[in-house]
Amino acid sequence: MRKSHTMIQLSDHFTYGKLLRFVMPSILMILCMSVYSIVDGFFVSNFVSKTAFAAVNLMMPVLMGVATIGFMIGTGGSAVVSKTLGEGDKARANQYFTMLILFAFVISAILAVIGFLFAPQIAIGFGAKEEMLKDCILYSRILFVVTPLFVLQQAFQSFYVAAQKPELSLKISIFAGLTNMLLDYLLIVPLQMGLAGAAIATAVSQAVGGIFPIFYFIRKNNSSLLRLQFPFSLHWRALRIACANGSSEMVSNLSISLVSILYNYQLMQFAGEDGIAAYGVIMYVAIIFNAVFMGYSIGSAPIVSFHYGAKNHAELKNMFRKGILLIGGSSIVITAAAIGFAKPLAMIFTSYDAELLALTTRACQIYSICYLFMGMNIWVSSFFTALNNGLISACISFLRTFLFQIAAILLLPQLLGIDGIWSSVVLAEFIAVLISLAFLFGKRKQYQY
Repeated sequence: MRKSHTMIQLSDHFTYGKLLRFVMPSILMILCMSVYSIVDGFFVSNFVSKTAFAAVNLMMPVLMGVATIGFMIGTGGSAVVSKTLGEGDKARANQYFTMLILFAFVISAILAVIGFLFAPQIAIGFGAKEEMLKDCILYSRILFVVTPLFVLQQAFQSFYVAAQKPELSLKISIFAGLTNMLLDYLLIVPLQMGLAGAAIATAVSQAVGGIFPIFYFIRKNNSSLLRLQFPFSLHWRALRIACANGSSEMVSNLSISLVSILYNYQLMQFAGEDGIAAYGVIMYVAIIFNAVFMGYSIGSAPIVSFHYGAKNHAELKNMFRKGILLIGGSSIVITAAAIGFAKPLAMIFTSYDAELLALTTRACQIYSICYLFMGMNIWVSSFFTALNNGLISACISFLRTFLFQIAAILLLPQLLGIDGIWSSVVLAEFIAVLISLAFLFGKRKQYQY
C-alpha cells in the first residue's frame, strides 16, 4: 500500500518543523501519562490528608522502580528493532518486537507479586508508622496488581515511534489520562473512597494504557511497521543487546527511584512529614518539565537508530545538530519557567498549609536550576542508546542519577542543611553534563554524526 504523502517516515530528511511534528506526540504522551501521579497527588493532598499524600510519595519510588523494566525494553528494544527495519528486514524486526514485549510482561509480573507480598516490610523499612504505614500498604498493593500492564505501557511508548505511529500513542495516553482524572474525582470526592479511590483510578488508567496496544499490534494492519506475531522464535542475542542498550534508561529510572528513597530518608531526619510532602510536589512538577526532554529523546531516538542502521551519516549529522540546539534552547526556557512559576505550582498541592507552602516554594526554586543541565544529559544518554552503544549511555545515566546524586545528598545537607537536599540534584546534573558533552563530541568521528 502506498503511504500518504503527509506521513512522516523514519527514512525522511528532518527539518526543524518535521522533527518537532514527529516528536511532539511523544512529548504530549509523557505529559498525559504524568497526569496519573499528578492528579492523584492533587486529590489526595487536598481531599484526603497530608499523611496519605506523604504515603503515596513514600511508596511511589518502589512502584516506578519496577516500571523501569518497561523503559529498558522500550528504549533498548526499539533501538534494535529500528536498526533492523533500517536494514530492510521487517519480518525479523517483528520477531524481536514480540519477544521483547513478552519478556517485559513476564519479568514485571514476577516483580509485582514480590512487591505485593512484601509491601508491609518495604513500607516499614522506609520509616512508615501507624496511619502512614496502613496508607502505604493499601496504595502500593492496589497498584502492584496492574504493574505488568503499566510496564507494557512504558515499553510501547518507544515501539509506537518505531512503528511510525507516535500519534496513536498520544491518543491512548490522553484517553488513559482522562480516565484517571474522572475516576479520581468520582471515587475520592462524591464516593469518598479516600486513598483507595486514588489507587483504583490510577490502576484502571494504567490498565487501559497497557491493554489497548496489545490488541492494536496483534491485529493485521498495513499502516504499522510493527506487529506482534505468534508463534515467534527466541532471539537471545537480540534480547541481550536490547537489555544492554536499554540498561542506561533502566539505570536512570531505577536510580531515580533509589535516590528518591534516600531523599525521603534524609527529609524524614531534617523536616519530617512536611519534607516528604514538599519533595513529592517537586517530583510532580519535575514530571511536567522532564516530559519535554524525555519526549524529545524517545521520539527522536528511532530516527537516529534507523539512519545508523542505513549508514546515512548525513542525516545523523543533521539529527546531532538539531538535538544540540533544541535541547539547549528548551533547557533555558524550562529553567526560567520553573523558577518563575514555583509558588503557583506549589500552591496547587499545598495551599491549605502556609508553612508547607513556603517550604515547598523554596525547594522548587532551588531544584529548578538543575533543568539547565538535565535535558542535555537525558538526550545524550538516549542518543548513544539509539546508536546501540549501551555502555556509554549506561555510564552517563549511572553517574548522573545515582553516583553523583548519592554523594551530593549525603554531603550537601551536612553543609547547607535542608537547602543542601534541594541542591543535590543541581550539583549532580552539572558534573554529569560535563561528562556527557565529552562523550558526545569525543565519539563524533567514530559514528560520523
